[in-house]
Amino acid sequence: MRTVKSFEILSGMVFRDHLLQWSQEFYEAVWLESNAHTKDYSSFDAVLAVDALTLIQTDSTGAFEDLRAYQKETKDWIFGYLTYDLKNDVENLSSRNPDQLHFPELFFFQPKKVIKIIGNKVEFHYLNMVADEIEEDFDTIIKGISGYVPITPTRDIRIKMRIFKDEYFHGAHEMLKHIHRGDIYEANFCQEFYAEDTQIDPLRTYNSLNAISKAPFATFLKLNDKYLLSASPERYLRKQGSKIISQPIKGTAKRSTDTKEDDGLRNRLKLDPKERAENIMIVDLVRNDLSKSAIKGSVVIEELCGVYSYDQVHQMVSTVVAEVEAGKNPVDIIRETFPMGSMTGAPKISAMQLIEEMEAFKRGLYSGAVGYFTPDNDFDFNVVIRSILYNASKRYVSYAVGSALTAKASPEAEYEECLLKAKAMREVLEKSNE
Repeated sequence: MRTVKSFEILSGMVFRDHLLQWSQEFYEAVWLESNAHTKDYSSFDAVLAVDALTLIQTDSTGAFEDLRAYQKETKDWIFGYLTYDLKNDVENLSSRNPDQLHFPELFFFQPKKVIKIIGNKVEFHYLNMVADEIEEDFDTIIKGISGYVPITPTRDIRIKMRIFKDEYFHGAHEMLKHIHRGDIYEANFCQEFYAEDTQIDPLRTYNSLNAISKAPFATFLKLNDKYLLSASPERYLRKQGSKIISQPIKGTAKRSTDTKEDDGLRNRLKLDPKERAENIMIVDLVRNDLSKSAIKGSVVIEELCGVYSYDQVHQMVSTVVAEVEAGKNPVDIIRETFPMGSMTGAPKISAMQLIEEMEAFKRGLYSGAVGYFTPDNDFDFNVVIRSILYNASKRYVSYAVGSALTAKASPEAEYEECLLKAKAMREVLEKSNE
């Protein structure tokens, strides 16, 4: 079904830049890159999928069943995303908060062209119908030939808050009342920042965000006039043969340019009882979610509360793995664990109900997942955080951030954590016209 050809390249970064510019001529494009974070469970340095032969896009009603049928029928590479609001297909929930971005709630496509970068090698995986274009495309990309024309961004972008600080505190205190009453014991409370009547250059903005974040699950997604520019540090779920892997993040600390101070911040995060408690609560939730799909007794914590340093922040990451039966449907595995516990709270259903009540925006693709299925029924998906969402037709730009509230949480400290997480996106947007 696909023709595969490999080429050596001299400079991965130059090829990367040319490849991304070339990708802008297509209606559908998904770019995933690891930024050299290839220690565990990585298959490539980067991958690009473009040009849909077939696709599926739908709202949340029956979405997973539709995806199950599409993935089974296609038996090929498919790339796309799951929005947070597919929770409504998993449980008896709803999404009534305002949505200004208008992304489809589920979107996947079968690309005619898949291009992987692995070290100094590039692999072209083209459907046979376009296989005669491989050499021409490689030559075009190497030479940096593309129709990409930079877009002049709006000057002096005015970023607004969907809720103000006092409203955030009110919502956080209300959430804490439910926690102290025993309704839930953790919730991820999020807020939106946005800009209206605003134009950005999506590719240039993504490259700027990626340059200052260098995240392991970075994503550039284009769906006609809708864009996701993501510097995600978090893996939601990967299937590799019979093994499934989840790597939830809970626990954040700022970085410092002073090495000694930075080491101190890292060590404080590692030992912080509140941050560890947050992480362990979500690990327990993930263990429970994976057990729905896993062979009995196979769920194992490979790493608990490991601290990893990224360019913007230190993060506390755990790794939970399990084994599944050989014939287990991959879409069913995702459905049984969706949405990811790190973006909901626990117990999951009660937390999602309260999130819908307390938040002032529809999450949509934020805190959803982007990734792919392989022809062998494997998959890999990130968590859509640290991301800018853009609807070019509506000239609307959005980014959202959140933090986990537990019994000992301080709304003031959680608000500061939100601002820390928002720093990279705000910086990139405010400097986009320089």
